[in-house]
Amino acid sequence: MSTTLPEAEWTQREDLADLVKALGDGTVRWVGGAVRDTMMGNDVADVDAATTHRPEKVIELCDAAGIRTVPTGIDHGTVTAILPGGNVEITTLRHDVSTDGRRATVSYAEDWKDDAARRDFTINALYADPVTLEVFDYFGGLLHMEERRVKFIGDARERIREDHLRILRYFRFNARFGCKVDREAEEACEELASTLKGLSRERVAMEMLNLLGLPDPVHAVTRMAHLGVLRVVLPEAGDDEVMALEHLLEHESHVESEPHALRRLAALLPANREVAEKVAARLKLSKEQRKYLGLVAERSADDAESPRALAYRHGTAIARDRLLLAGEDPAPVIDWDIPVLPLKGGEIVQRGIGAGPEVARILQAVERQWIAEGFPERARVEELLEAELEG
Repeated sequence: MSTTLPEAEWTQREDLADLVKALGDGTVRWVGGAVRDTMMGNDVADVDAATTHRPEKVIELCDAAGIRTVPTGIDHGTVTAILPGGNVEITTLRHDVSTDGRRATVSYAEDWKDDAARRDFTINALYADPVTLEVFDYFGGLLHMEERRVKFIGDARERIREDHLRILRYFRFNARFGCKVDREAEEACEELASTLKGLSRERVAMEMLNLLGLPDPVHAVTRMAHLGVLRVVLPEAGDDEVMALEHLLEHESHVESEPHALRRLAALLPANREVAEKVAARLKLSKEQRKYLGLVAERSADDAESPRALAYRHGTAIARDRLLLAGEDPAPVIDWDIPVLPLKGGEIVQRGIGAGPEVARILQAVERQWIAEGFPERARVEELLEAELEG
């Protein structure tokens, strides 16, 4: 008995029907995440297609139908169709010729199962006919989806040797879809964990942040630590740091805070700004991300200040995340408009203080007291200034 893809908003898009008409019935199928997520009742963000046509033919047929294309990955058989309802990546059926763990040499295939065989997990190797919505499952993905099991296609070790990043993808997909541990997959990840050292830091960072940004990555991260995978990609994360991540997620749930990948990465690092900034540099995060991670991970003694004092010094986002990491309530800084000290250096000069270091010292002293008193109004600031001048 065949399985049919449930009707979803995306399956009824007119622009997708136009694309299928342009390429020809029987030559194209929806594949991967859109099929998987629709079967699981999840929202679909992107639609991908596989086709028996070569990339040049896809471009030719789309041009004839007035559909603009971009050769985004034509060397690997991928053309992107620019559609009103969302772009679609169309990839010619392929099979691997050779791999080195970081990239693959592929050739075009004629058989849908050959194309499915080169994918990573069984739940990602589901295809659907765009007209009949019949689902094609070559490796038991529907059963594994029902079992909530993330399982490699064929031999797990072979799949990982083809692309070492699949180790991290396994744990990310397990955090998102799985609940059952697949022993073969975990044994392969443990055995080949050291191969992750050969990957670009950007790819590792992307996978780690995608994992940490999921609603509940704790079980997956704990398994990564147990199997020796975590220490390869993040050697700074010991047992205490994994526990800190668990406590953070519990607190996030308690205060109904949205997931934030960098905050969770900070939990997996020692409370040391220098260490955090070195990790950020190693992972080749952006300058903004490096600064953010360093400030959040610092969690230094000045966190004993009031939440709003912390927000005044570092910004509301940094304060929010440091409070969450400390198990404190971030409500006082959420949507708080940070005030501006109602005093300028020129006013101090007008009071007879010569421009220079003394003005800066007085201004800083007034500001410190103003912060300590909870940011009082201008009248109190004037009193603080008088006291400082008299002192």
